[in-house]
Amino acid sequence: MANSSAQFDIKDSIHDIAPELLQTLNPEGYPFFDPHFLAALEDNECMGGDSGWHPKYLVRRDQKAVLPCFLKEHSYGEYVFDWSWAEAYHHHGLDYYPKLLWAAPFTPATGPRLLMAETPTLEDWQGALAAITQLAEANQLSGWHGNFLRTDECHIADTADGVSRRTGCQFHWFNRQYRDFDHYLEHFTSRKRKSVRKERRKLADASIKLERFTGADISSEDLKFFYQCYQLTYMKRRSSGYLNLSFFEQLRQTMNEKMLLVIARYNDVPLAAALYFFDQTTLYGRYWGCMEELDGLHFEACYYQGIEFCIERGLQKFDPGTQGEHKISRGFEPVLTHSLHWLAHPQFNRAVADFVRQEHKQVLQYQQQAAEMLPFREQAFEQSAEETPKT
Repeated sequence: MANSSAQFDIKDSIHDIAPELLQTLNPEGYPFFDPHFLAALEDNECMGGDSGWHPKYLVRRDQKAVLPCFLKEHSYGEYVFDWSWAEAYHHHGLDYYPKLLWAAPFTPATGPRLLMAETPTLEDWQGALAAITQLAEANQLSGWHGNFLRTDECHIADTADGVSRRTGCQFHWFNRQYRDFDHYLEHFTSRKRKSVRKERRKLADASIKLERFTGADISSEDLKFFYQCYQLTYMKRRSSGYLNLSFFEQLRQTMNEKMLLVIARYNDVPLAAALYFFDQTTLYGRYWGCMEELDGLHFEACYYQGIEFCIERGLQKFDPGTQGEHKISRGFEPVLTHSLHWLAHPQFNRAVADFVRQEHKQVLQYQQQAAEMLPFREQAFEQSAEETPKT
């Protein structure tokens, strides 16, 4: 392990890495490892200082790989919940924090975690895990956690000693070559199809109009309104958003070509907003808020508008974020998510391994039960599934 990990250098800021390098090593354009996204987090103090997030980018010396890692002093903004593990450490008089996180910050979206221009080999993965483990050990961290890895990446857990794989379940939408939204609904059962159409028609009858903006069409005024809605969402839970307005404004100026902003209006008065990001294959639903709660408005702004955008752009998948069984009846399918975990304390590492094995069985059962609730006509769904483009 030591020999492989020695191939990496540690960078404490995204500004110490050439933007062109990250873009080369991120060929699909995964937005949450875009250098502009990471720079906006640092530049606007969403990281560093007393935020509890401290970048530790591992850059391979041959410039062919980067691992975005973050030293964490808490577990906020991760979405793979390990609070009970931290509590167990505390009860035994041990420090769980700081720890090392290997993931996209503030983002529960599956994506590449070892950034390379070419498909990583097993040797590449072994070197990456060795580097992450050595970084954790050198800083006397409790361990490391790799969140939301792609399914085809998780084979590395089977070759790495002491690394546990944890599964979760999200609901994603897949584009099976639909011509438009009506064509998509044709694959629903009659009752479910009528329900969605009634839901959408209710907003139209109330004279509520929704608009989608990308690129330079995203105005500063609309973004400020979105931010107001974003903060209201957190205020309802008696908290505040992790991200500030200057962060979003910097993104509007530097990577608006990967942003989709949906605004809902009544008589030209804005009512709600949803902000998405996208790359070459996938739309990612991220933030939402409204000035007034209206029946069906959340589903329209956060799901139906996203589906229409995917169909128009030919995107293969729509990842709307965490939670939400209400997504099932709208055609979002239960998919497994994956994370990897390694703790330096041998007994706790074994306890976590036992826990995730038991949890995996429960997650698989939940996924199967959720799939049985999907709205698709079985014959139509099977036929369209055969037409799914290879990813």
